[in-house]
Parts: sequence; C-alpha cells; structure tokens
Amino acid sequence: MQTSTRMRAAAVAALLGLVAVLTGPGGARADGAPPETTETTTVGDVTGFRADGAVYRLSAGPAEARVSFVSAETFRIELAPDGEFTDPTGDDIVLPQGKEPRTRWKDRGDRYELSTSEVTLRAYKKPLRFALHRADGSRIWSEAKGLSWTGEKTVQTLARGAGEQFYGAGMQNGRGNTSHRDKTVEVAVDYNWDDGGHPNSVPFYLSSAGYGVFRNTYAPGTYAFTDPVTTSAKEQRFDAYYFTGDGAKDVIGQYTDLTGKPFLPPIYGMETGDADCYLHNANRGERRTLDALKVADGYVENDMPNGWMLVNDGYGCGYEDLEETAQGLKERKMELGLWTEDGIENLGAQVRAGQRVAKLDVAWVGPGYKFALDACKDAYQGIEDHSDARGFTWAPESWAGAQRCGVQWSGDQAGSWEYIRWQIPTYAGATMSGLAYTTGDIDGIFGGSAKTYTRDLQWKMFLGTTMTMDGWAPMDKQPFRHGEPYTSINRDYLKLKESLLPYQYSYAHEATKTGVGLVRPLVLEYPDDPKASTEAAKYEFLSGEHFLVAPVYQDTTERKGIYLPKGTWIDYWSGRTYEGPTTIDTYGAPLDTLPLFVKAGAAVPMWPGIRSYRDRTADSPLAWDVYPQGNSSFTLYEDDGVTRQHRDGKYATQRADVRAPVRGEGHVSVTINKSRGSFTGKQAARPYEFTVHTGSEPRAVKLGRALPELGSRSAYEKARQGWWYDRDDRGGVVHVKTAPLSTAKKFTVKLLGTSAVGGRQAAAAAVLAAPTGQEAGAGTPGEVLVDVTAGSADLTGTSVTLQVPEGWRTVTAKVPGRIPAGATRRVAVEVTPAKDAEVRETRLTALARYRVAGEARSSQQRLAVSVTPPPPTGEAWASDLVWLSETNGYGPAERDRSNGESGAEDGNTLTLAGTTYEKGIGTHADSDIAIHLGGRCTAFTADVGIDDEIDGYGEVAFSVEGDGKVLWTSPKLTGASATVPVDVRLDGVRQVRLKVTDINGSKTGDHGDWAAAKFRCA
Repeated sequence: MQTSTRMRAAAVAALLGLVAVLTGPGGARADGAPPETTETTTVGDVTGFRADGAVYRLSAGPAEARVSFVSAETFRIELAPDGEFTDPTGDDIVLPQGKEPRTRWKDRGDRYELSTSEVTLRAYKKPLRFALHRADGSRIWSEAKGLSWTGEKTVQTLARGAGEQFYGAGMQNGRGNTSHRDKTVEVAVDYNWDDGGHPNSVPFYLSSAGYGVFRNTYAPGTYAFTDPVTTSAKEQRFDAYYFTGDGAKDVIGQYTDLTGKPFLPPIYGMETGDADCYLHNANRGERRTLDALKVADGYVENDMPNGWMLVNDGYGCGYEDLEETAQGLKERKMELGLWTEDGIENLGAQVRAGQRVAKLDVAWVGPGYKFALDACKDAYQGIEDHSDARGFTWAPESWAGAQRCGVQWSGDQAGSWEYIRWQIPTYAGATMSGLAYTTGDIDGIFGGSAKTYTRDLQWKMFLGTTMTMDGWAPMDKQPFRHGEPYTSINRDYLKLKESLLPYQYSYAHEATKTGVGLVRPLVLEYPDDPKASTEAAKYEFLSGEHFLVAPVYQDTTERKGIYLPKGTWIDYWSGRTYEGPTTIDTYGAPLDTLPLFVKAGAAVPMWPGIRSYRDRTADSPLAWDVYPQGNSSFTLYEDDGVTRQHRDGKYATQRADVRAPVRGEGHVSVTINKSRGSFTGKQAARPYEFTVHTGSEPRAVKLGRALPELGSRSAYEKARQGWWYDRDDRGGVVHVKTAPLSTAKKFTVKLLGTSAVGGRQAAAAAVLAAPTGQEAGAGTPGEVLVDVTAGSADLTGTSVTLQVPEGWRTVTAKVPGRIPAGATRRVAVEVTPAKDAEVRETRLTALARYRVAGEARSSQQRLAVSVTPPPPTGEAWASDLVWLSETNGYGPAERDRSNGESGAEDGNTLTLAGTTYEKGIGTHADSDIAIHLGGRCTAFTADVGIDDEIDGYGEVAFSVEGDGKVLWTSPKLTGASATVPVDVRLDGVRQVRLKVTDINGSKTGDHGDWAAAKFRCA
C-alpha cells in the first residue's frame, strides 16, 4: 500500500505497453505480405555460383546466398529466401571496413571452398550447407543442416563440439560469466530488469572453439546452445558475420572492429554518480533543482567522491536554474547530468548550460532497437557538438553498437541480497559481447537496507561505472544516509575506487583498442581452467587482469566457495597468499571487508588520498602497489581526462617493469620507464610512492644510491624520500617514497636482499582464523578467540594483539613455547568494548607476531564481533529493547505503532481485529528483527496479525527463530484473518529473530504487527 509500490507499478505498465512495437525493422510483416506460416523450409541444392572479388553468390533455386569477406578472419553470410537481399540495419551498426582481403576459390566437386590466408569456408552443394575450417584444415564450425526459415523466423543449426562452451548475447541478468552450454538465451527487449531478464541484449555470441557470430539485424532472436545449436531471428532473412581467432579476446576484438570499439569515458564518468528528481518530487515533497547542490554538499562534507549528478531523474520531472546548478556542481567538483525522458531536442542548449551526462530512458526504447541505438549515438554526439567534452550516455535497453556511445545499466531493481547475487555474473558476462561499461544502481532504486547498500557499493567500486539512484526508495540513497558504521565503510570504498582510477582508466583506454572491458569473467583470462566456465566461478569476477572480486551476497560475515585459478593470489586486506587453483571454503568477511584478491606479479598504479580527480595537482604523487613475483609489467595510460584531445594523439603512457624472484629470497627492482607522449596538464615531474609486498625486510633500498631507512610510520610520512619496512602491514610491506622525479627519465628502485611476494619462505607463514558468532558486551570484559596455525616450520615467540576501535581496551596474549609446524593453537585475547560502544557488528583485526625460519614475521586477519546490549531482565517489552539489527520491507519497523511510510514514528495505533495495543512492533514484510537475550529469557509472547488499517489486504507468515533454529511459525495470515497468539519457549536462547515474510509475492498491504510482544526473563 506504499506510494512507491503504486508508482513503480504504473511505470512498469507504461513500459510494458511499448513492447508491442519492439519488433524493430525487419521483424514486422509489411502490409500485403503473405500470411506467416509455421512450415519450415530448408535451403536446397546449389544451382548457381558466381565470384566477384571477395564476394561470392550461391543460388539454391529461388533462394540466394551471399558470402562477403571483410578480413582474413571475418566474413558475412546472407540468405534471401526469395532471392532479394535486404539490409534493415544499413550503416547503423556495422562500421565502414578497410580494404577487402585477398581471397581465392576452388570447386572440389561436392563443395566450393572460399579461402583467405587464415580460413576456408566450405559451401557444400547438396544441399547448401556451410562449414568453416582454419588454414591448417582443422574444423571451426559446421552446419548440422542448411539454413532454414518459416514465415516468421530464420534459423541456423550448428553441430556442437564435445566440450564446446558458449558466451555472449549481451546483458543476461543472473548469468553470462559462465557457459551458456545447454541453455537457451533470448536476445530481445523484455523489460524484465530482474534475474532472468535480458536488457541490453546483443545478437552476438562466441564459442570456446575459437569463433563468434553476430546476427546483423534488429529482429529479436533466440539462441539455444543445445545439441545441435540453433540460433534464430524473427525475420525472413538471414544475415550474420563470423569471426575467428586465437581466443575469446581476439574474437571480441574482431566483433568490435566491425561494430565499434567501446568509447573512452571522461574520468569523472568513472567516478560514482548520483541521480534523483529535484523539481516537484512526489516521493520527497516540494524541492527545487538547486536543492541538488545541498546533496552535493553532503558528499563534500562527508569527504566522499562523486563525479556527476542527474538532477531530473524521475517521471515528469523537469528542471530549472540549469546553468546555475551546473556551475554549483562544478564548484563542488562534479558535473551535471540530465535524464532525457522527453527526447533530446533541447540537448544543445542544455550542454551549453553545462550538461555533460545524458541518461536515456522511456522515450528511447519504445519505437524499437534502431531508435534506441540512434538515441545513444545522437545524445553522445550532441554533447560533443556543443562542448569540448566527451560524449557520455547511459541506457537501460540498447543493442549491438551501443558500446561505442554509452554505458548500459540493468534497469530498475530493488535492493536486496538477491539483487546483489544475480548482478555479479551479469556484468562480467556482458563483457563477452563487447559491452565494456555495464552496471546497476547501488542497492537498486527501490527497497534496500543499510547492509545491502554497503555490500553492494563495495563490489561495484570494481566496475568501470556506477551510480546511486535516490528518488524511489523509502529514504535517499546517498552513501552517507545510513550513518555509522556504514558511512565510514562506504567512504573507504569510494576512496579506494578513486585511488584505483589510474588502473581502471588504463583498462578503459585498452578497451578502445581491444574491445575488452575492465570487468571480466574468469574464463576470459583462464580459458583452459575447467572450473572457470562453471558454477564454481559464477559469483566472482576479475577487475582487469589483477583483481579477483568475490562479493558477499548474503547477510553473513563469511563468504563461502571462492575459487582462485592458477597462480599465486594475495588477500588484499591481510596479505595472506594462496596457491591456485584452489577453493576457499570459508572466508572471514566482516561488513567492511569485500573478499578481494590480487594476482602475484601485479603492479597497480594509484592516486593516493584524493576525493576527486580534480584534487590532483602538478605536485601530486603517483603510487605503485607492487606484488613482486617473476618478471611483470603494467602500462599506465594518461590524458587530460575530460576533453577529446586524446583522439588527436595528446596522451601519454608510462610502463612499470618489475623484476623479482619467482619464489623466495632475492632482489626486487621496479623500473619506471620514461613517460611517452604529451597532453595538456601532464606532470613534468612528480614524486612516486611504492608499496612492495615482499613479506621480508630488505637489507637496503636504492634509487641510484641508497635511500635513507626510516624507523616508523610517522618518520616515513614526514620524510621527503626514504623507505620503511612495516612488518605489521599485511604480512610485511616495504614502503618507498621519492622526491619529485622527471617523467621524461627512466629510474629504478632496487630492494636488495628481500624476496618475492609471500616472504623468503612463504609456506612458513602462519595463518589466522577466528570462530564465527563471537560476542562482546558493551563495557564488559570478555575474550575474543583467535586460531593461529603454523605453516611449514615451528613458530616461536608468538603473540596475538587485537586492533580495536577507540575507547576499547585489549591486552596482548603471549603464546608460551612453540607452535609446531602445521599445528593450530587457539588463543584467547582479553578485550573490553567501550561502555558506549554501539550495539552492532564491529570489525577487529587480529595481529600475530612471531619468529619463523630465523625471521621476524607477522600475520593478520579481520574478524567480526557483535557488540551486545545488556540482556533483558524480568518482563521486557520487545519494543523497549535495543535491537541488534532490523530490516523491513518499507521504511523502518515501528516501535509501539503500525508500519508507516518512509520515516520513523509515522505509523498509527497498533490495531488487530478491532483491539488496540499500546505496546508492540509494526512491520512491513519482509521484516527481520534480531534481539539479544544472552540466554536469560524463558518465553516470548505476542498477538500477531495484519493491522486493521490495511482493510483486509496482505498475506504474510510470522516466525520466531532462536540461535538459527525455527522455534515457531504461524499459518498463512491475511488482512481478514483472526489474531494469532504466540507463546514460545526460549530456554537458553542467546539471540532471537522475529520475522514477517511475504507469502504471495506481492508486498501490498503486508503490515504485520507483533502486538503486546513481551519477553519473560530472569
């Protein structure tokens, strides 16, 4: 019964009303055409053959086939059942290509062979059937039968290889980063923006057999990767391009050679964006466009990066004071964006007033795929025609070719754990179709919670682009809205993304050359790994080649089943090393910890300590985060970040070369080569910083001559140049800083007598872990348990310390004697939370110091501890207690009131079946309230039902859980059901959860009351 629910239903209905016109050119039957039939016709025997340079025509009765070679590895097959070729896409998608390749043909009796230097296409004669072979004769693909058609579609049928895997088809929500084998995917607009939908479809797929296929059409399609493979498009014509290559990257590169390379966003476009309606917002009350500046101030005051703001993002929302708003945003280091609900007729004036982002939506997806693609291109070009900025657009429904003009986002969803889960494979999967910038709103635009917002934001910082959208949820969705600890965690991840912009921007530039985006499925980098294409790798992805991200998508402090492929991987937070291939069964992930791993050999360029790219000055340092193993390199790309001058060659590259042992002890060197190229604002000189993850202290660090060794963090921070080995930083990190050095000259930093990542004896390092579910009472002395496991050698002199929040007290625990190799010792560390410690999950870090193999070392591990309030005593009303956590379907759960709207205490008197209650809890399904009992209570009583204010609507079930076990459940209750009494035994239960669950999939009216909810305690 909430306003946002009604508005969303209206919006979806409006969008679904457009589906009927989405057949697109070539998909609709022209007036006077013969009626469609379901009878299938398969192309017959070849009756004629003609060659004209690189173009070949084959007749099969009335049907005509045409083969056109584009390059040595790319060609086009067309089939016109009636002999008349048509091309509804024209030059919309396929770009002009270079000189046609040299080809040759031979008549082999049963077939024609059409060849380039790389491939041979066999055209069998009886009947016409195609097969593709490499120059060495090996088969790439072959048709199981000839092309066929009905009155409504054309179909190609390919034989499927024994182990052949398939990827692509654009953005496929909930899938795509693992194989489509044995699955059917739709390539069409369906306005299903949730799991199973397919917004931003692309009629392109690729195969592990070394080829890809692009259907050159606007018609919707269905690709069944069964045995045999059948791919169809809803039109009575066949038109497809074929690409061959050494692997998926090569094939993606050829596809994007044909349809366009991904654009290079402005650098602010890779910062997080913010969207809302600020003029007459029905969900937020009367506001004005200039009020957007107050929200922008919130980012500045909370020291949070934000690159741009859409100020009219809402149905019917307009704008005013545009130039003043744009200028105000610029003063706050942000750019102005507008939602183009009503078209782009005024785009020129808007851009001149300061618009730099165009979000395309309703008006563009209605009339068909061509209109959507034209809008992307026109809005992109419109920004460039009226400013010196780069085009930057967003679209929820697009088509092949849109990668060259915009970001594709997955539509309007509700924030939840499920939303996080299915998005993880979505964007990495879309990369396999040449879509380099795909994303979803942080925590959706509906629903959500503090926890889901924080968890969703974490991993989306490793996408190229993302934004938060505010106007439809119960509360605004800026990253500072939920208070602590969420604000601090969100700030840390926003700033981590900001610091990683040099790394991510370098990959953005690479995409303009290769077609391959930053976000990648594991199989793209590890095609020979048998698990990379399977469910084992579904809920993780690579950000570039060097970061592996495994988001947490459940309400838990553990992440299970993280698969690491071949190589050495380093936990970003602890420095612990893992040798792949391996699966981490349980990974400790407190709320502020995204499971994140770095591939050994990485050299990651970073901008330290900034809120906006505009904070960079001529004196700003460039930092390199180095994980030395063997020989490796990374090339940094730089330009002015904003204008289009890079297209005229005004950019620079600078390569870092790392030389290190493959394992164990040795010297490490990092060579920063001279920067090649020039652009406006390029630094002529700059200081450099290095964090080199060796695990072993070097005996000296040289930059030509020896750099001074510094004895502490404070000394290091004050020094102009020097080095410091921090034994306690992620297993041991060498920090190096230089005075400003010319970017026109090469230099080398040498670490003498150190080691590859992991230390001189990586296997000897200790491993820390902590039991889950640990609690600590506010102001109450207690213990935190930490397990220390020795590696390949005995540990001596071991101590364990907890790094705790300000106001907490802890005592270092010393472990007597040795911890034998391979043995585990459980250590109890004394800790006392502050008296005013907030009741919530708190992250502590356990640090173990020890000696092993003659070396002083350390290991660390993050762990979650729940700070609990004092347990209730006597008879205690549930609404009077401090809750450990609370999630609610709409707005906050209410104390002693029914569920209201988006604010606290805006509900009504609790009323069930005509009876009013002074005490109780009012919720909206789905709801979950956790309460700490500490084993002190014996029973819980309440009256439950749907509040009378709903007038008979709603359908829910109530349940009581104790320490993870279901203790009681209600029958299904509706708004017309009688009140149900609750009386549950709680002997020994430490934590109880009161849940209200939606039953019928519609949350309309699900106002569940826990009336007179009371605990009886000792």
